[in-house]
Amino acid sequence: MDKIRCFWCGETPIYVDYHDKEWGRTLHDDNRLFEMLILEGAQAGLSWLTILKKRDNYRAAFDKFDPAKVARYDQAKIEELLQNPGIVRNRLKINAAVTNAKAVLRIQEEFGSLDKFLWSYVDNRPIVNHIEKQGEFLVTSDISDRISKDLKKRGMKFVGSTIIYAFMQAVGMVNDHFVDCFVYEELAGGQN
Repeated sequence: MDKIRCFWCGETPIYVDYHDKEWGRTLHDDNRLFEMLILEGAQAGLSWLTILKKRDNYRAAFDKFDPAKVARYDQAKIEELLQNPGIVRNRLKINAAVTNAKAVLRIQEEFGSLDKFLWSYVDNRPIVNHIEKQGEFLVTSDISDRISKDLKKRGMKFVGSTIIYAFMQAVGMVNDHFVDCFVYEELAGGQN
């Protein structure tokens, strides 16, 4: 019997794999959280599938998303990235990655980790939504609005509420799998 999945992942293998193994599963590693913030921002105006296909290139180009390394990127490194066909070559998005890395370092200094800072918005427990049909799918929330506003105050770019809500879904701060999706049941059983 085929597994029932969320409608959006379709049948493209890389998308199905992402849905089954990553999306909505709790993530607490600062470098991976930073990676998802940058990738969600890079996705703005594009499809997530485009970014998934480029993710390995991003990891190589951005030093495995080590915020301490990315924060030190100079103009020469930015120009080098703008020539890299394996990533989205958008100057604003690349500059935002450097700016955001610097903000992450300040957050880590203030709160101990990016993880502690972000997960405190949901009291360190995923919000579980009970989505039964496509029309119930959210794109923002009061919490994504607050996180977005806070990150912008801290100087981050490409962190609007819609991007932050997608980030929250990706890193498991929100379980937005459809109730009939097999991953929803796995997460509800605490096996994330």
